[in-house]
Amino acid sequence: MHNKSDQALLTISELAQELGVGSHILRYWESHFPALRPLQRAGNRRYYRPDDVALAHRINHLLKNEGYTVKGAVKYLSTEGQKESPDLSTEQGSSADAEICRQWINELRSISNMLSEALTI
Repeated sequence: MHNKSDQALLTISELAQELGVGSHILRYWESHFPALRPLQRAGNRRYYRPDDVALAHRINHLLKNEGYTVKGAVKYLSTEGQKESPDLSTEQGSSADAEICRQWINELRSISNMLSEALTI
């Protein structure tokens, strides 16, 4: 984790180091994830706000831990914001069922990605 306060802006190299990716990866993500838009100052220096840092962490998690492709992560994040708020009249059990379904879907995506990678070898 960085030594700055949570509200401080991070440079591209600081965020890249925090995530364990190259700066070129962050620039690539910026071209594919419309919500990832750091401030750009003179000389095109990038400064990531706390919301940008949180999004970059989320993208990194989806790609590295959840097994999403970049295209899949873009789709997931774009539809995540469009989800309706939960209906208060539904039973709590259906919420648990929905969570189990999400876990199964994530597991199936992970298996699908592993199979796709195995076929390309």
